[in-house]
Amino acid sequence: MSESIFAKIISGEIPAEKLYEDEHCIAINDINPQAPVHVLLIPKKAIEKLADAQRDDQALLGHLMLAAGNVARQLGVAEAFRLIVNNGSGAGQTVFHLHLHIIAGGSLAESKMVG
Repeated sequence: MSESIFAKIISGEIPAEKLYEDEHCIAINDINPQAPVHVLLIPKKAIEKLADAQRDDQALLGHLMLAAGNVARQLGVAEAFRLIVNNGSGAGQTVFHLHLHIIAGGSLAESKMVG
């Protein structure tokens, strides 16, 4: 896998405002937000897409869920937010480094996403 823009942000090669950081992941604002709150939660370990995760990534994947809650609380949107993971170009993934979209604000209940 070639080094993604996210890997360059994690390493500091490309500057970005980190909204959250711990030993396993970072959170940054999406540069093309689709909602009033649109944050990307990115693991520091490079995994191309969710389907490429292995058994030894299980703890990291769980950590990302907990970190998403931490970020949502930090941003004041913990009562109503959506997590989205695009897996592959056919699903809209454009950066091939696993990441979660934390989406909040506006009227999520009226969107056409199946729940």
